[in-house]
Amino acid sequence: MKKIFALMLAPVVLLMLIISADSDQTTSPSRETNAVHFASLKTDKSEALPKSAIIKKHNLKTESEIRKAIPSRSNDADMGWINASGTTPTDSLIAYALTLMGTPYRYGGTSNSGFDCSGFTSHVFQEFGVPVTRSSTTQSEDGIPVDRDEARPGDLVIFTGTNPQVREPGHVGIVISEPGDTISFVHSSSNGGVKISQVEGSGYDTRFLGVRRVL
Repeated sequence: MKKIFALMLAPVVLLMLIISADSDQTTSPSRETNAVHFASLKTDKSEALPKSAIIKKHNLKTESEIRKAIPSRSNDADMGWINASGTTPTDSLIAYALTLMGTPYRYGGTSNSGFDCSGFTSHVFQEFGVPVTRSSTTQSEDGIPVDRDEARPGDLVIFTGTNPQVREPGHVGIVISEPGDTISFVHSSSNGGVKISQVEGSGYDTRFLGVRRVL
């Protein structure tokens, strides 16, 4: 009789053990920790905006406007923050280029101590593994040509030198505006170092030669 009772009781005990194990897994501290960590990552993504997105959102055009809207960070090359926000490589490239604003102009310069125009553009692209050549003349042939009204962030914009009558490449910058907008670009100028300028409504309009897509 005892053996029969034991056999009848065994499935009930096994079922109770299974239910108890499921309950323990549901309230496991490790699962709770993972859930909280995932929630914090989602919060960080929603709050962290790349600089290029802030520029577009507030229609910032000048260096002073950008410096007021985007506080400086302890680490200028804050690429970890940019990547964590889930932005595209182009967003990160533009954001990095903007951290270099204020760097002085230096003929032949290719480093943070000073850039000339093509030294600046080649430095930025090479930081992201994008192969571009060194001079404004050869950069005018890098990538593929793009219509002016289709210029987008990350494109190269090519200009003549200071004399617009000489229709040969002499200056270059990186587009930061969206297609259809007034073309804004970041560049290293002999008049002010790394800064932001516009094509339309400026002397760069008469010096404009074309747009090249290298990304």
